[in-house]
Amino acid sequence: MEKAYDLVIRGGSVVDGTGARPFEADVAVKDGAIAAVGRIAGSGAEEIDARGQVVTPGFVDIHTHYDGQATWDERMQPSSWHGVTTVVMGNCGVGFAPCKAADHDRLIRLMEGVEDIPFPVLTEGLPWNWESYPDYLEALARRRFDVDIGSQLPHAALRVFVMGERGVNREPATEADINAMAAIAKRSMEAGALGFGTSRTLNHRSSDGSPIATLTAGEDELTGIAMGMASAGHGAGKGVLQVVSDFNDPAEEFAMLRRIVERSGRPLSFSLLQSPRDPEQWRLMLDWMSEAKAAGLQIRAQVATRPVGVLFGLELTVNPFSSHPSYRAIKELPLADRVARLRDPEFRARLLGEEAESARAPGLSPARAWDRIYPMGEEPDYEPTPDHSLAAIAEVRGLDPYAVALDQMLDGGQGGGRGMLYLPMLNYAQNTLDPAYRMLQHDCVVPGLSDGGAHVGMICDGSFPTTNIVHWTRDRTRGPKLSLEHMVKAQCRDTAETVGLFDRGLVQPGYRADLNVIDYGRLRLRNPEVAHDLPAGGRRLIQRADGYVATIVAGQVTYRDGEPTDALPGRLLRGAQGQPAAMAAE
Repeated sequence: MEKAYDLVIRGGSVVDGTGARPFEADVAVKDGAIAAVGRIAGSGAEEIDARGQVVTPGFVDIHTHYDGQATWDERMQPSSWHGVTTVVMGNCGVGFAPCKAADHDRLIRLMEGVEDIPFPVLTEGLPWNWESYPDYLEALARRRFDVDIGSQLPHAALRVFVMGERGVNREPATEADINAMAAIAKRSMEAGALGFGTSRTLNHRSSDGSPIATLTAGEDELTGIAMGMASAGHGAGKGVLQVVSDFNDPAEEFAMLRRIVERSGRPLSFSLLQSPRDPEQWRLMLDWMSEAKAAGLQIRAQVATRPVGVLFGLELTVNPFSSHPSYRAIKELPLADRVARLRDPEFRARLLGEEAESARAPGLSPARAWDRIYPMGEEPDYEPTPDHSLAAIAEVRGLDPYAVALDQMLDGGQGGGRGMLYLPMLNYAQNTLDPAYRMLQHDCVVPGLSDGGAHVGMICDGSFPTTNIVHWTRDRTRGPKLSLEHMVKAQCRDTAETVGLFDRGLVQPGYRADLNVIDYGRLRLRNPEVAHDLPAGGRRLIQRADGYVATIVAGQVTYRDGEPTDALPGRLLRGAQGQPAAMAAE
């Protein structure tokens, strides 16, 4: 006898994404959509007993860098380990389309420098079966994934495609250049781009050290591209604008972005983090966004929900000894051999007696003082206190901080040289996440900036969505928490709406059946670890979680207890998705 539904989730505590309080209900799924929410009499071809567990919409992560990984991999891990069912890439102006054959290496080196994805990995992994951006989308559309994937047109690739060497050298765009970029932006939005990403920060450099091509793009260029987006579709325009900026002159920079939004009618989101250079600047941004909203403009900030920090380790891109002569002499040895040398008393004494050759080595630069570096323990602590820093540990033990750092890397974590050190750099200027707490309460802020798929040897932040639940709604001890319903709404409905995906993010009839069943009491982050599973045997940092009982994409279970199933229902998203008509409840 045919079952009434494809899937029924029974008796869970539903946090539906609206911000409403949790309620006990069944959730029925049919043909990839939520069919009913309530007391369900009909049975499902598959049923999940969710009694005592939390049922949420799938998480929507709008700031990732899977532009390369999506061309060779079916699983967008680490994001899909963390309840994420939709990712958006093409952020920060970096990506691989449009691109002429002669510029392949140029764009690879840019991604290598900006997002720390090694050149050999990208050279081996990218199939380059496209030139135009619509062709790139076609290549993705032929693939299957464990999440839905949305793509944005990257400004750096666009600028180099149109301007060549002049674009790389950051020369001002001519009127003809701008018109050409606007035409490509229009075609890209019509082909299915969710938006357009650009970067205006000196932190983004190619692996040869040169600043990103978009750093000094003029207002006329950005406006022209936005107007191209506005001309797509049937007069209403298509696509969102995504910007990362240093905001060196915050008032002028924000005013420029507001003018672009006013003229083009395109919504905008930008990266907002507490900077140690100006720890209170974020307050101005919140006020300016409120003013823009009052004027009918959509300008939102993507906010990191924990410190954006760097990990140091013997397996990773850098560690406190990277610029010491003795370490440089052994750095190419296999890990086990390096560990053996570092444990040798004579070698250890020589290494600890040396001076770092770089003034930017950890512990020497003001931004990398020992009192801001922490051991990454068995239970990751993303709001650590100074008394747990390497400086504090060294003082208590009467040791040099370098010796403490070395011991932690040799014996911490799983041992065997796999221990890691954690340096919070942004969002932690005052050793507290209280600024992030304030930002997360603002109605123009959404959680973002996980950079899933990027920074494979230094940063491991694709787990942000799990932090949103674990830290902010349950485990925080150093300040006030946020409600579970607030964070679910922020990570599901609010993020989805920010990029025009109105068909997901809610547990309501008619909406896409992207769901999580979570053992809330057991939910926790595991320690970051290193895997060698990228093309060409490339290394990357990964971080998994416990407590995700099931993750469901388009009504199909893609993960059970953190392990992937054979289901790959995820597809390329072609542009904004409209709000569905509600289906009649049973």
